[in-house]
Amino acid sequence: MGLPCGTFNQTYDEDQAIVRTRLQWGLLGISVVSLFLLPLVLGEKWLYVLNYTAITCIALLGLNLLTGYCGQISIAHTAFMAIGGYTSAILTGKVGIPFWFALPLAGVCAGILGVLFGLPALRIKGLYLALTTLAAQLIIIFVIWNWDSMTGGPFGIAVPSPSLGGFEFYGNQAMAYIILPVTLLMLFFAKNLVRTRVGRAWIAIRDNDIAAEVMGVSLLYYKLLAFFIACFFAGVAGSLFAHLMIGLHPNQFTLVNSIWYLGMLIIGGLGSTTGAVFGAIFYRGLEEIVDVMNEVLPGTIAFISEERILALSLVVFALVIGLFLVYEPRGVAHRWELLKHSYRIWPFPY
Repeated sequence: MGLPCGTFNQTYDEDQAIVRTRLQWGLLGISVVSLFLLPLVLGEKWLYVLNYTAITCIALLGLNLLTGYCGQISIAHTAFMAIGGYTSAILTGKVGIPFWFALPLAGVCAGILGVLFGLPALRIKGLYLALTTLAAQLIIIFVIWNWDSMTGGPFGIAVPSPSLGGFEFYGNQAMAYIILPVTLLMLFFAKNLVRTRVGRAWIAIRDNDIAAEVMGVSLLYYKLLAFFIACFFAGVAGSLFAHLMIGLHPNQFTLVNSIWYLGMLIIGGLGSTTGAVFGAIFYRGLEEIVDVMNEVLPGTIAFISEERILALSLVVFALVIGLFLVYEPRGVAHRWELLKHSYRIWPFPY
């Protein structure tokens, strides 16, 4: 990766650093401080959007590790989010375990199930693997629908708010100070993981699994590890979502949402950590535009109803995915990298 003009690496530590210059450190510090000040100034609606977008980022980071870096297609990601959410709800609401222990346990439970459903990846790939994960989506949601005594079935399940030292994290503002730090930690973990030997092994498997195996990469270990970590991210996202909503229902984790998650990655940029963030922001922004249209257009144009606008939003998002596949298959993250590169070589563009 290029550096700004006049900046040079003199040690290996400098060469491997993610944040390299004083300007980058300053911008990073300002961004983090601003992010944690946002809950104090945003209204209730935009706080919910911020929290929901951050949770989506966590889920997309996991899916990006599995699909973008390891090349294993999954259309059951929301089902593993459901595992994490219901695990956290049961542990905190019925067993009495504090949220701070239930959060990682929810990720571990989702990760273990992800390994079980990821076993077929050792023999099949591509479209056939996608159909296998489709079975995981259907089976998991079917169990949640019918295990009434544990999950509440079609009636849903209530989820208690997290608490610490007598303070209850109730509402969007309080939950933001749990969701945002967890999002930053997961982002940092994902960014560093892909720079390790594990990340390089995943990229080798994605590019050519036969060649990777010849070079000594264990397909069994690294593919299952990818499924575990991806589903761990989904479980953590599901747990945070459960405590944000203070209740869960199987309809919140549909197959359509799993497919849209892949669409978000395509728009943001597969195989890029920042692409997962851009994809989540783009999709949630589109949802807010649709909400504004629902409030404005039905009252001003007679033949436009809320149902037609909602249907139009799905068509528009699908069209956007198609356009990105044709004209910018590397997503928004690629354009972001080009912008950063133009900054680094300025004022010598030649």
